[in-house]
Amino acid sequence: MKKIRWQLLIILFTGLVVGLLLISEQPGTEEVVPEPVQGGIYTEALIGQIQRLNPVLDIYNDVDQDIDRLLFSGLISFDSSGQPQPDLAESWGISQDGLIYNFTLRDDAKWHDGEAVTNDDIRFTIDLIRAQDSLYSEDVKTFWNEVQVNISPDNAQVIQFVLPEPFTPFLDYLSFGVLPRHLLDGVNTTSLADHSFNLQPIGSGPYRLQEMIIENEQITGIILIANQDYYLQSPYIETIIFRFYANSQAALAAYQDGVVMGIGRVDQTVLPEVLKEEDLSLYTARNPEMQFVFLNLNNPQIPFFQEIEIRRALYMGLNRQWIVNNILDGQAYLAHGPILPGSWAYYDGFIQQEYLPEEAIIILQELEYIITSDEDPVRQKEDVRLEFELVYPNDAIHEAIAQAIQADWALLNVKVNIRAESYENIINNDLANRTYQAALVDINLNRMPDPDPYPFWDQAQATGGQNYSQWDNRPASEYLEQARISTDFAERQRMYRNFQYIFENEVPSIPLFYPVYNYAVSNEVNGVRIGPLYDQSDRFVNVTEWYLLTSTGDTIVDGVEEVVPTVEP
Repeated sequence: MKKIRWQLLIILFTGLVVGLLLISEQPGTEEVVPEPVQGGIYTEALIGQIQRLNPVLDIYNDVDQDIDRLLFSGLISFDSSGQPQPDLAESWGISQDGLIYNFTLRDDAKWHDGEAVTNDDIRFTIDLIRAQDSLYSEDVKTFWNEVQVNISPDNAQVIQFVLPEPFTPFLDYLSFGVLPRHLLDGVNTTSLADHSFNLQPIGSGPYRLQEMIIENEQITGIILIANQDYYLQSPYIETIIFRFYANSQAALAAYQDGVVMGIGRVDQTVLPEVLKEEDLSLYTARNPEMQFVFLNLNNPQIPFFQEIEIRRALYMGLNRQWIVNNILDGQAYLAHGPILPGSWAYYDGFIQQEYLPEEAIIILQELEYIITSDEDPVRQKEDVRLEFELVYPNDAIHEAIAQAIQADWALLNVKVNIRAESYENIINNDLANRTYQAALVDINLNRMPDPDPYPFWDQAQATGGQNYSQWDNRPASEYLEQARISTDFAERQRMYRNFQYIFENEVPSIPLFYPVYNYAVSNEVNGVRIGPLYDQSDRFVNVTEWYLLTSTGDTIVDGVEEVVPTVEP
């Protein structure tokens, strides 16, 4: 038996050795990772019509803004958290007192016609922005007319801005698309509107204009090609074609017919159909907007709004998630404060208010607001009734939201009378004159990466500014005032965190939602990323990294280099 066992051990050992040798003789393998290569054509449907491809004139046209984002460059750009990034400017410095900003331009930035981008182009564009007949808002023009712009006669790559007082959000004002002075010198803002440049633009961005697509004497599309001299990463996708459609339904039909690969804006009318398209990826991002119920804290007709616990009870008694799910079709995030989530200044460590109607009722009872009549079940304390008016914009969505708010607060035995009004009248009459009681409003923070909540919540803005709630809180105002002049980033974060803490505790108005933006792109397109937006065109923030074609490159097989030149779509 011992002899047999010894022979079995020899056989087992021999088999093990042979097996290891066989494994070691297998051909060498290496995981092949496809690499993006330049080439390919991407076609996207834009909702709307082209007007003027000029960053000084595109303020009110989303289609123009989308295209201009690829054609033109700014002095700086912003990432998804609102942090400034180098663009035409490779570096900058700020004086200790926050008054002087010095920028150094890249020396390799060129216009699409080969001319160098200089500081004179920056100053020329600013002069157009701050001109009296500019399309920019009066406050922007006033601001720029107070800023001194200095350029060096000996160095075309240096530009200096001198502010009349410290203002840290100043960098927000420097992301405008720059225009070429050598092509537009002598043109003022009035003649610029009809200039041929607007349909034959020359920029310095990652793509340049190749040609317009004209059908039946109408511009129905535009063809852009990669700018191979782009000073940052050259785009992988060689050609981008934009086609224009009247609405999202027509854009979806174009995708289904194979005409386009992407849809620039997916609204609620086509969202269910888009979600059914297996080869179409939907990208969702937070829009730079927020919706509030503003409460007028200084209206003598509604003294109970001055009670923090009343405001908190109203907040707790509002079923915001139901509104998002059933009225907005899920196309919004719940808001929990006055700063956009995703921003570097947003603090997410606070308690997120849930729908707690029972607790809201307990608060009202403890404040001695009681129901005195079954026929008129409105809570009151002495002669103060919990009854007020809510004004809202006169469209179907806002009306449905206002009715839902009315119904929720009725469950607390708080009576809300709703009134529809044009948005213009709400802003210019109800809010500006501080005559409203409560108002359902949308705050547009487009192109404002720096949060700067000062205009809406600081004491100084309570009478003539945009602090429509007339919130009067000195500590909160001090944080806001210091944060907009401090150049210490960590200190600004701390001050905005403290401001949000006070806001959460006092609930000067009721935050509702942050709407979302939906964007659809074919699965054939790789590298697409979308984060929180500060402008709809921010979806192109990494467009130079998108790619359609890949190459498997060089692969090592059996110790011998085998070149595999396969290119796959």
